Amino acid sequence: MSMKKPRSASWMIPNNVAKKPKKTRVAFRKNRGSRARQQNLTHHVLDNQDLAADLKNDERLSGKGEISRHRTIVSADESSTNEVQAAELNGLSAGRVLRSIGANQCQVEVSVGRVLTCSVRRLIRTMARDGRNATVAGDRVFVRPTSPSEGVIERVEPRSGTVSRGSGRFEHIIVANVDQAVIVASAADPDFKPGLVDRFLVSAAKGGVEPILCVNKADLIDTASLQPLLGVYARMGYAVVVTSTKTGQGIEQLRDLLRGRESVLTGQSGVGKSTLINAIDSRLNLKTAEVSDDSGKGRHTTRVAELLPLAGGGWIVDTPGIRQLEIWDVLPEEVEGYFRDFVPFVANCRFPDCTHTHEDQCGVKSAVASRLISPTRYQGYLRIVIADDQNWRSHAMTH
Repeated sequence: MSMKKPRSASWMIPNNVAKKPKKTRVAFRKNRGSRARQQNLTHHVLDNQDLAADLKNDERLSGKGEISRHRTIVSADESSTNEVQAAELNGLSAGRVLRSIGANQCQVEVSVGRVLTCSVRRLIRTMARDGRNATVAGDRVFVRPTSPSEGVIERVEPRSGTVSRGSGRFEHIIVANVDQAVIVASAADPDFKPGLVDRFLVSAAKGGVEPILCVNKADLIDTASLQPLLGVYARMGYAVVVTSTKTGQGIEQLRDLLRGRESVLTGQSGVGKSTLINAIDSRLNLKTAEVSDDSGKGRHTTRVAELLPLAGGGWIVDTPGIRQLEIWDVLPEEVEGYFRDFVPFVANCRFPDCTHTHEDQCGVKSAVASRLISPTRYQGYLRIVIADDQNWRSHAMTH
């Protein structure tokens, strides 16, 4: 049973025995200067045949320019003391990022009802080399107040429970430190898209977040037509809820699932995420909009992810709609592990590296033919594997 998390932004620092701080090499995004080329590499290889044998065909070596991407800093050991951490955090206030505004500014709640507009220290932005944003909604941070209403973020705590997607060569983390992701799809207007739902399920599992499938706008169609597909997800152990903000169907069930938890609502544009949040907690009064009549696609009414407190306890994050989701940091051969319904049949494949696409004597394909795996789910798997294989190869070539 999950416990309700208090709205207080502070937390305890453990009392540990003092140990000597250690030096750490920290990698920085290289955004200044060009990479230096290592000289005489060919001569070194010709003079050392053991080195030549050890080199991989796709391995790249670089010289001093690559070394310049690292900097030595002094940090405390994992079991560092209360005194060391207290010295590092002297004069700082613990807080939670409610929303990010661009790359260098965000709003942080440092105590109940007190929100500071904060800039992000340049060192933190430079160290965030593997992501598009240095801070995101849900981040736990330490802030140095500079005025009653402003401050500077000096430290970002390690993240857990993230929902992210690929954005070019970088990871775009949408939200951090949440327990569960409510994947909102619509029964109609726009149409239910199983392939996009499957992508969100993989992304949630990758980020260590428990997914919930919510099918909204149930008043627009006879939802009996969706029951066979929704039953597939339910049999795999996913929580499934069907809702309508017009009739009130499923709203209380969804409210119970969110109570006392830290949740994010994510999904395609126009499926009614903001409207659902308003139905769950009318105090929030989020802006909403209708689906475009011209394109039949949703409009982006939510511009940035925002962490919101719920009246019944817990937090919820409203996020901008997504029309396409590139799964981040999942190789094509790893996708099968995130498809729960595939796992029992993978051992029946003849080849240990079976991709379940073209091979003979494939356990997964046999299960699809026997209707033990939904053909719709299998088609979604194929689209992910083929598209992400192309994206992965494209990104690999740029490095």
